[in-house]
Amino acid sequence: MLWRIYKRLLKLFAKQMPGYRIRRQLLRMAGYRIGEQVYIGEDLIIVDELDDRGMVRIGNRVAIAERVTLVISSNANFSKIRPFMKDTHGRIEIEDDAWLGTGAIILPDVRIGTGAVVGAGSVVTKDVPDFTVVGGVPAKAIRKIDVSRGKAVVDIKQAANVVRL
Repeated sequence: MLWRIYKRLLKLFAKQMPGYRIRRQLLRMAGYRIGEQVYIGEDLIIVDELDDRGMVRIGNRVAIAERVTLVISSNANFSKIRPFMKDTHGRIEIEDDAWLGTGAIILPDVRIGTGAVVGAGSVVTKDVPDFTVVGGVPAKAIRKIDVSRGKAVVDIKQAANVVRL
C-alpha cells in the first residue's frame, strides 16, 4: 500500500517538475527502467497499475518530447461493458537513440526500435523496426533512416505506406 502511494506521488511530481534530469530521476525512483542521457519532456503520462514494476524500459540517449503518453494498462473501469471488453496490459520498450515526437501515444506490448522516430501525434499500435520513421493514426512506416550515409531515405518497399500529414 505504501509503495502505491509513493509511486503515485513520484509520478505526479515528475510530470511537471522543471528539468528533465529531475523528471528522469523521479521516474526511476517510481520503478521505471530508464537509461543514461535520456531527455523526458514535460507532461509525460504513463498509464499503468500502481503495483506494476519494470513494465517500461527506456534505453540510452532516448528523446521523449512533451505530452507523450505510454499506455501500459487500460480497462473499462466501472462501465457496464467491462465484462465484454478485454483488459489491456503489457510492456513498452524503447530502445537506444529513439525519438518520440510531441503528443505521441504508445500502446501496450510495443517495442520502439533502436534509432526509430515516432512522429508527433502518432498512435503506435505495433512494434517499430530499428531506424524507421513512423507517423499517423495508427502509425505506419514513412521511411528508413540510412545511418551509413547519415540521412533519411525513402525505402521503396514501404513507399506504399507513406503517410502524408
